[in-house]
Amino acid sequence: MTTASIPLNTTTTPNAAQDTLALVGRILIALLFVPAGFAKLTGFAGTVGYIASVGAPLPQVGAAIAVLVELGVGLMLLVGFKTRLAAVVLAVFTLAASVMFHNYWSMPVDKAFVNQLMFFKNVAIAGGLLAIAAFGAGRFAIDRK
Repeated sequence: MTTASIPLNTTTTPNAAQDTLALVGRILIALLFVPAGFAKLTGFAGTVGYIASVGAPLPQVGAAIAVLVELGVGLMLLVGFKTRLAAVVLAVFTLAASVMFHNYWSMPVDKAFVNQLMFFKNVAIAGGLLAIAAFGAGRFAIDRK
């Protein structure tokens, strides 16, 4: 096959395997957010204290936003409801939280390594979320109903 015979427009309709992978991907990413949001809700005072400990302003508001995004928007991602929007919101939230809570560049060396790993893990998660935002939830989602 020569390069002249390869179609330039490679847009195709997703098949069942791709839709299944999209669902599994949404489930795996939601497993990070939904339990964390539930833990923040049930341990709200501790969450407020942790947010305050890093010097963030309005820690109660920050904790409420974290619960809403992680639990509420995480569930939206899980079930595939307004999936693209949910993925973008979670990506922005994840990047913002990474800068605020894993700012390894301003930490002592003994804490920097683990926080650098956490920071870049979160950057990778945000990348996966942006891929979901770009390509959608797949067939197995409320968005498709």
